[in-house]
Amino acid sequence: MSRRFLVAVVVLLVAAAVVVLLPFQLDGYHEGLAAKVAIFFIAVLGLNILTGYTGQISIGHGAFMAIGGYTTAVMSHYHHTNLLLTLPLAFVIAFGFGVIVGIPALRFSGVYLALATFALAVALPQLLKHKALQRWTGGVEGITLVKPDAPFGLPLNADRWLYFFSLAIAIAMFFVGRNLLRGRIGRAMVAIRDNPIAAEAMGIDIALYKSLTFGVSAMFTGVGGALGAIAVQFVAPDSFGAFLSIAFLVGVVVGGLGTIQGAVYGALFIQFVPNIADRISKAAPWAIYGIMVILFMYLAPGGVAGFVHYVSKRWRRRT
Repeated sequence: MSRRFLVAVVVLLVAAAVVVLLPFQLDGYHEGLAAKVAIFFIAVLGLNILTGYTGQISIGHGAFMAIGGYTTAVMSHYHHTNLLLTLPLAFVIAFGFGVIVGIPALRFSGVYLALATFALAVALPQLLKHKALQRWTGGVEGITLVKPDAPFGLPLNADRWLYFFSLAIAIAMFFVGRNLLRGRIGRAMVAIRDNPIAAEAMGIDIALYKSLTFGVSAMFTGVGGALGAIAVQFVAPDSFGAFLSIAFLVGVVVGGLGTIQGAVYGALFIQFVPNIADRISKAAPWAIYGIMVILFMYLAPGGVAGFVHYVSKRWRRRT
């Protein structure tokens, strides 16, 4: 057994112990923050599948998160469905919505696709406020939810149970994404991103793959939206504004384009960097946020995942 393998196993066991024991050292507020990291991980991973692996730039994934969140809210509030049982429905509806959006998006690429999806991010919150949908969406006031208690009599409070549940869903989505991207479909996505003409010459149906990738990407983000609605216990149109979509794209780039582990770093960035910027300067927090984004891009142009890979590679050479 090599030394590198032993080190990897030790690091993995320590990380697993930290993740499991962490909520028992936190209060309810910080347990909620930890759960949101898992939720943002799912959403960022979904966007990374689309942008990092297929090369389709989207600034509209906040809309897909809204679809997932409102699916959970409407089913729970109006149809009294168990919150956790609404996740499969959010899964399916977000996928279908993504495919529908992906079909006309085939006509666009690059910045034109980015602008088209940005229009979606701007338009959907306004549609959710429209009086024709107000009886279902709650209009400007939104919909309030009740956080579920731990099932089967588990000795966990609601916040701690939600943390472990969000973590379990995030791990499951990680393996779904990993298996998808490391297989034939993932190789086809990368081929489309790198050279669409050569990919088409090899028999890859570009239109089909791009549409399905949009659906899969939306599906991931929709699941994140459903979990987010449960965690926050509230959904409203203004919660899914255009800046949320931009934040997802920033998280993908900062974390590392085309890397699954980059979604972890991107989620941490989305959750904590705005709060850090606010603590540094109450007067101009977004100016601090912008400076921090620039610093990340300057110091780690390949994203945090690329930087970690570089450091790990150097360490392996020395050992």
